[in-house]
Amino acid sequence: MITPEQVLTALKNVEEPDLKKDIVTLKMVEDVKVEGKKISFSVVLTTPACPLKDLIKNACINAVKHFVDKEAEVEVNLTSRVTTKSTNTFSNIKNIIAVASGKGGVGKSTVAVNLAISLAKKGAKVGLIDGDIYGPSIPIMFQLEGAKPYMTQVDGQNKIEPIEKYGIKLLSIGFFTDPNQAIPWRGPMVSSAIKQLFNDAHWGELDYLLVDTPPGTGDVHITLAQGFPIAGVVIVTTPQNVALADAKKGAGMFRMEGVKVPILGVVENMSYFTPAELPTNKYYIFGKGGGNVLATQFDVPFLGEIPLVMEVSEGGDKGEPVALQDNNLVAEAFADIAEKVAQQVAIQNALANKETVVE
Repeated sequence: MITPEQVLTALKNVEEPDLKKDIVTLKMVEDVKVEGKKISFSVVLTTPACPLKDLIKNACINAVKHFVDKEAEVEVNLTSRVTTKSTNTFSNIKNIIAVASGKGGVGKSTVAVNLAISLAKKGAKVGLIDGDIYGPSIPIMFQLEGAKPYMTQVDGQNKIEPIEKYGIKLLSIGFFTDPNQAIPWRGPMVSSAIKQLFNDAHWGELDYLLVDTPPGTGDVHITLAQGFPIAGVVIVTTPQNVALADAKKGAGMFRMEGVKVPILGVVENMSYFTPAELPTNKYYIFGKGGGNVLATQFDVPFLGEIPLVMEVSEGGDKGEPVALQDNNLVAEAFADIAEKVAQQVAIQNALANKETVVE
């Protein structure tokens, strides 16, 4: 007769590839049930966007068949419990992810929006803050121009209720200002506005809150890094040398003393051009491999390339980001990058907590 103890012993041979310990020690295995040769159990992943879930599932099945009974019928139920740092001061927001670059025009907003949508499509609870106070673009990219958040009472306090679209909770300074009028604010006012978008909003329970930051390395970045428990930052660049030089400065800022935010990896936007009539062709019109070089210089993962295609910009302009589409190569690229970002967040959380356990 097969026992649950035998199953757990077998599963100790399955290692979580990122955390480098077996899934039983990591307390990832739950609800082991045995009925004759029918064996079922749940494996609790660190994120619903785990890129290794199929690998872990197959390893579990193979371990039970090899160490327990080769004729066993094994059912693995994959669930998730998104991790957070033990030092996180937001009980309801597990991970804050900044999307940054030292240069404007590289597609930070495009990457932030499509990553948020990709994570939400994987089943995560996601929010997005438009941190570009001077040039907010989130209202346009979600077709929410003119939308106004309302106030709600939470525990006796007035809170801003984020606007929800495509399963993502959104806040932007663009919801509160005239889109045709400039915002002539000095640094302290910008920092205050950023803090309000975090602290004065009713975000509810979130797995990931992404922040689309402005170009450069100014007040917003310092306010975020020093005032909030940022899980990590995604650096966005394009292949050109001038963009890479600025991205290098932006990445370097997050490693400065007094800032110290983990760099989750590098995304290269506008990597190559693929004509619609030649879908297998790639033309590297801005250069090639720059994002990979930057990732190597900082010893961080290269998260992926986003091609230069019309549907990306058209989707942003129409308020229908490309990541919403199914069976689309660009949407699949964003989905792959989103999985890698979630993976790196889980690794950084484990490192920060000094022990690789699922909480």
